Amino acid sequence: MRGFSNSDKEKIMAIILAGDTHGMTDMDKLTDYFEGFEGLGVYTEKDYLIILGDVGILWDGGTGDKKVRSTLESFPVTTLWIDGNHDNFDLLEKYETNMWHGGKAHFITDKIIHLCRGQVFDIEGKKFFTFGGGNSIDRIYRNEGLNWWSREMPSNEEYEEGLDNLEKAENKVDYILTHTCPEMVAKKLVAYMYPGEEVLQRYLDRIAEYTEFEEWYFGHWHKDRTVGKYRCLYNDIVEIM
Repeated sequence: MRGFSNSDKEKIMAIILAGDTHGMTDMDKLTDYFEGFEGLGVYTEKDYLIILGDVGILWDGGTGDKKVRSTLESFPVTTLWIDGNHDNFDLLEKYETNMWHGGKAHFITDKIIHLCRGQVFDIEGKKFFTFGGGNSIDRIYRNEGLNWWSREMPSNEEYEEGLDNLEKAENKVDYILTHTCPEMVAKKLVAYMYPGEEVLQRYLDRIAEYTEFEEWYFGHWHKDRTVGKYRCLYNDIVEIM
């Protein structure tokens, strides 16, 4: 963790990255982070926490969702998030789409913002490409519209929009943020590849091949691992700015 003095924090925005929280199931890592030394008097609403999918803020619209929302809003920062494979897309798509820092977003609240798939956001002069979504390997045990949504996997239109937005950015960004990862990286993370995510992973392979970027961060795999410029986050919390 990079340390800041009060004068530094008046000039520098912090961006913090975290992996899946699954509602309140894995929220303790963030609560501990912001209640501990790292967050004490250091961050403000001008700083951003970005969660890399499976946040669990939109599940059934009930008390669990409200608990997640109130917890995130209790943090001193503004929370940004990309969707994963355990989100209620029926609820998410009821929110109005807005333009925010050059890309499409949904404002869940003023302090909780969903970053849509295939967007390029300009934050403090750094470009972020975002692409949520992933495959639920346990979907055969789930019920569509209740605890599983087919929109967890991207549409052809979202794939094309991502490529178009990267082309507008001259295929050059600073950071790529996704829920899952390119197939070439996934094969180095796990011994067995569950079927169902191949199209998305190979799309991300294409992004990796044709896009110039500094670092790529993702969640989904419940690991803390680094493979070259690619970093999987689960329990680790990383400050990149």
